[in-house]
Amino acid sequence: MRFLALCCLAMAAGASPAQPVDTLEKIKSEGAITIGHRDSSIPFSYVLGTGGEPVGFAIDICKEVVGAIKSKLGVANLAIKYQTVTSQNRVPLVQNGTVDLECGSTTNSMARQQLVAFGPNYIVVGVSAAVKKSSGINSFAELAGKTIVTTTGTTSIPLLRAYKKTDNIQVSEIYGKDHSDSFLLLVSDRASAFVMDDVLLAGQIAASQAPGDYKILPEALRQEPYGVMFRKDDPKMKALVDATVTGLMKSGRIDAMYAKWFTSPIPPRNVNLQFPMSEATKALYRNPTDKGV
Repeated sequence: MRFLALCCLAMAAGASPAQPVDTLEKIKSEGAITIGHRDSSIPFSYVLGTGGEPVGFAIDICKEVVGAIKSKLGVANLAIKYQTVTSQNRVPLVQNGTVDLECGSTTNSMARQQLVAFGPNYIVVGVSAAVKKSSGINSFAELAGKTIVTTTGTTSIPLLRAYKKTDNIQVSEIYGKDHSDSFLLLVSDRASAFVMDDVLLAGQIAASQAPGDYKILPEALRQEPYGVMFRKDDPKMKALVDATVTGLMKSGRIDAMYAKWFTSPIPPRNVNLQFPMSEATKALYRNPTDKGV
């Protein structure tokens, strides 16, 4: 036992200490920041046309963070590189350094906080379902025996399975690779409902050819907060993101940003989502927090 203890001490002494994470130094040395974005997370992070730059509420928030990084580093010019991410690869791409700041529609969960860090939550959404009005479906209970679609890699999947188990209903599950793909499965009647965050459902409906054909169920499986995601164990980056996002809330500037994307006409179809700020989101802006679900 003594021999084993001595061996362990020798191995510990010879091991290289873990390198601290310093995203700001990485950005400064490269002269660029890489922002992870989504293709179709309307109105948070989506691309207009082929090869276009991403736009959206989350993108606008992240651009404020980029401005703060420029000031912090004392650089006038900082290139912004955009990297498309999906629900499946967004966390690994942040972890391995490919993406410096993920600006999509990512739920701040306690499970994800074991892998990455989040800034202050910037909205609270409800996980619900979109259906065709002609379906006659008005509640989750009426989905029994139906085919349900949700997007691979999202928190909606475990929530839906927990609901099925608790309420003892049987449904068939299929998966879209992104939100637009999932919505297409609903449009084409290959699924009777698309389970996802209510505001993302509203975005897909607004961008569709016939917005009046769809509705969102009034029930919610859970309330979830979104946050900007970046690498874990990086106190300097954490302090900067926190100060920037909290500043937007305390100054009231985020209210105008919200109005721009949720209660005003937005591209590509200039449709108004008519998604007023919830009491939960208002409370969040009064008392910013990075607490996950």
